[in-house]
Amino acid sequence: MAHQSDLIEKDILAYLKSQEEKSLLRFITCGSVDDGKSTLIGRLLWDSKMVFEDQLAALEVDSKKVGTQGGAIDYALLLDGLQAEREQGITIDVAYRFFSTDRRKFIVADTPGHEQYTRNMVTGASTAKVAVILVDARKGLLTQTRRHSYLVSLVGIRHVVLAVNKMDLIDFDREKFDAIVGDYREFAVPLGFDSITAIPISALNGDNIIESSGNTPWYQGQTLMNHLETVRVEDDTKNLPFRLPVQWVNRPHLDFRGFCGTIASGSIRPGDELQVASSGRTSRVARIITMNGDLDEGVAGQAVTLTLTSEIDISRGDMLSPPDAPPRLSRHPEAHLVWMHDEPLQPGQVYLVKTASAVTPGRVSRVQYAVDVNTLEQKQAPTLGLNGIGVVRLELDRAVALDPYRQNRETGSFILIDRFSNATVAAGMVISAAPVEAQTTRPERGTGITEEAGFLPRCFSLTELTISGTELGVADITREWGPIEFEVSAGFLDYLGKGNRVIFRLRDVGQLEPVARMAFENHLNFEFGRDRDRINVILYRDQQICNSAHADLLGGGL
Repeated sequence: MAHQSDLIEKDILAYLKSQEEKSLLRFITCGSVDDGKSTLIGRLLWDSKMVFEDQLAALEVDSKKVGTQGGAIDYALLLDGLQAEREQGITIDVAYRFFSTDRRKFIVADTPGHEQYTRNMVTGASTAKVAVILVDARKGLLTQTRRHSYLVSLVGIRHVVLAVNKMDLIDFDREKFDAIVGDYREFAVPLGFDSITAIPISALNGDNIIESSGNTPWYQGQTLMNHLETVRVEDDTKNLPFRLPVQWVNRPHLDFRGFCGTIASGSIRPGDELQVASSGRTSRVARIITMNGDLDEGVAGQAVTLTLTSEIDISRGDMLSPPDAPPRLSRHPEAHLVWMHDEPLQPGQVYLVKTASAVTPGRVSRVQYAVDVNTLEQKQAPTLGLNGIGVVRLELDRAVALDPYRQNRETGSFILIDRFSNATVAAGMVISAAPVEAQTTRPERGTGITEEAGFLPRCFSLTELTISGTELGVADITREWGPIEFEVSAGFLDYLGKGNRVIFRLRDVGQLEPVARMAFENHLNFEFGRDRDRINVILYRDQQICNSAHADLLGGGL
């Protein structure tokens, strides 16, 4: 590596200590296809002397073989390592690179620009503090530029660099640069960024990357590298309330029980009081144990084992917090959701919801609205497709400890996992979390359960492919003790219009009203009958249904 410090030869320990004490900045590059993201990072690595000699030799060979610069050095090849990326000249997967200067260390994520790889971009942005959003000076703002800007705001990045690239192809025209910057600032007003720094650059030629360019005498601002070295990014995780998701209960022998995990936020000292979010039981910290010995204080980011002064029930998946600032324990969070799977979201279908502290079954009970990334307009939508973004309501099978994402990125984020393929299908950011219902015991049969009594209605989504229940054509809601409501899709109505029928199994007559209301609102026919102490309802569209079929389904006639 060409970049060396004199300290290496004189005092290696002092050099290592200086490297350890440097601040670390994680940032991403994003934008539309062919805006020059990989070329920009390659140029940063090249100009900061972070390219090894063997890498340089390989780069020269690859540039002649698959480069796009006519045999000259193609800096993008430092990042685009996949064969498909080099063949197509695009970025597909996220590439992480480390480099450093005398003032700061950096980890940069080169994220793809194609819409179909938006999910990869979200992965790269999830840990970043600064986003470098590239815009081709010839094209201006594009759909993917707006999409990535919106996603950047969703994942909590508050500082943006608007790098207007390929200025050399428009003869460094100041008016075009100012027009692009004006359009972007107008678009970004509702996104709530703390700072937007616009820089005219040429990633290929190095203009305003490391050194100020003579081609832009009208630009008096910082170069890109200088801005990245000096931008102030506050790490407030240490000042947030303490959170420790318990990842493992360490029980090597009868005389030791420790609770292991990585501190998500805040700090802790021996003697501090802690509360278990799920049970509310409290104890005090006896020891903070690490691989290198006990600590007087544990802070965010450290992997620790806590021992407590008293024996209380704590399991893997619980969250420890201070009693005066606990997380919200909720089964019904509202969240932003980014859908990442080819198959669309199926409201009502059970997924695994993985949070910082637990994995629990849950479902999207409804899509509140989808977001048009071009205009940021909120639109009504029954579901979300690949790369769709919206606000949804979740229903979890048990209460989970959560914080709003704006307050705590670690404990306010989650992913949805398909139970059968184990694929990650969505990423979510908690907006708010409704508290757990005050009534935890099962109500007596026949009592009137209303939303006003403290229960939020569970929403069943009725589609042609998914019906809430154990089998196609049957909706079993006998185990539901709270209020219910239904969302009916056009596909479900078509399904009934073809002569198909759906049987609803009800616990008692108290559940009949929402089914009857749903049938009335959608011009459907229904008949009901008694089956021992339960009620069965047949929903259909065709007036002519065989009485014998009724008898078979209703278990004894009407």
